[in-house]
Parts: sequence; structure tokens; C-alpha cells
Amino acid sequence: MRIGLFVTCLVDSIRPGIGFAAIELLEAAGCEVVVPEQQTCCGQPGYNSGDSKMARALALKFLAEFESFDYIVLPSGSCAGMIRVHYPELFKDDPEQLTRFIALGTRTFELTDFLHRIAKPEKMPGTFKGRLTYHDSCSGLRELDVYEQPRALLAGMPGVTLNEMVESTTCCGFGGTFSVKYGELSTRMADNKCRHIVDTHAGTIAGGDLGCLLNIEGRLRRNGDHATRVLHIAEILAGKDM
Repeated sequence: MRIGLFVTCLVDSIRPGIGFAAIELLEAAGCEVVVPEQQTCCGQPGYNSGDSKMARALALKFLAEFESFDYIVLPSGSCAGMIRVHYPELFKDDPEQLTRFIALGTRTFELTDFLHRIAKPEKMPGTFKGRLTYHDSCSGLRELDVYEQPRALLAGMPGVTLNEMVESTTCCGFGGTFSVKYGELSTRMADNKCRHIVDTHAGTIAGGDLGCLLNIEGRLRRNGDHATRVLHIAEILAGKDM
């Protein structure tokens, strides 16, 4: 399988190790991985802010760069949801482009979803040992039905103990521009999430969207918690959790 990996803006700019972990996982599963060098943003920030013109331009750019691959994989449910759900909305009045974007969407997967349902590797390269809890990002859960997939992959790692938190599927308060527009509400939501994380006594919080993880880690540290580790699931599955 020839995979086009869309790294995402946050991973590229802030924690590129997640991208390298995703490559290692896909290659270990027998995939040929290509990372198009000209990739930029999926257009979600503009789309969420009402700038449909910019979002359409970036969608067309994405289409040109990724349409030729067997599958498109992303270490982000948020960006994957943009491609699968919202790209077709942007081109609903353009039948020719709509058909292409729908076809593209059927081949676009969040990383754990792809590994669990399509690639089906025999085991994960990682050797994580200890307890962790898992945060379900809103887009991955509600737009892509990603819930069982990361838990199934973690269950295949003998050293992992999953301590489920209360309200694991409740928003962390990030929501992209939501956290900027509604700062006070976002902070309260993040504090609730952090409290639930600490109550698990897991010591590590994992998730599939770096935006959520940055929001959670920032709030944990501001609240004086410098011990809880905050990791993307790709880092755990690939053994890049040091």
C-alpha cells in the first residue's frame, strides 16, 4: 500500500517526532510511506472562522498533492475530519470536484483507525510499560467514530495498563478557535479534564490530536502538575515515548 502521510501543521511546527513515529508505525505495518514536501494546512482554521474561499483553495491544493495515493493517513482526527466531512461540504455545488473529494475522503484515515482496520499489524514496535489514560478528541470521535481503535492497539501492548478517566469523551476546551473566542469557558473545560486525568493516578495522558494534548499539557503545567506525561498515541505505539 502506498500511503500519503499528511503531517499536520501542529505536528510539523511543534512536535515533529509524532510524524516520524507515524512513519515508523506505517512502515512496520508493511506500507510504503510518502510525505509530500509541499503540504501545508488542511484549511480547518479558515473554515472554522468562516473563510470558505481560503479553505477551498487549500482543499484543492491538498487534492492535487494526495489524490494519487492508495490511502491518506493523518496523526489527527481533527484534520482527517476536515478532509472527510467538510471538504465535500465546501464543494457541494461543484459536482465534478465533489465526486473527487468524496472519493478522496473514503481513502483518508486517522492513524489508529488505519492501523486497526486496514493495515492490521501483528504488533506495535513500542515497549511502553505502565499506566496511562486516554482522551478522545471531539473530531476523531464524533466525525470519524474513533474510539475503539486506539484502545485496541494499546491492548495489544502487554506493558500497558489503561486507566479510563471520567468523561474521557468530553471536550478538553481546545476546539481550535473556540479556545481563543471563549477563553474563560475553555479554561474551565480544560481544568475539568485535567482533574479527571489526575484522578486516574495513571501518570500519563495519551491522545490522538496534538491540539488537545497541547491544551491539556499547558493547563496541567499552569496548575503546577509537572509530573503527568502528555503523549501522542503514535509516540507510545512506536516506542518514541522517552
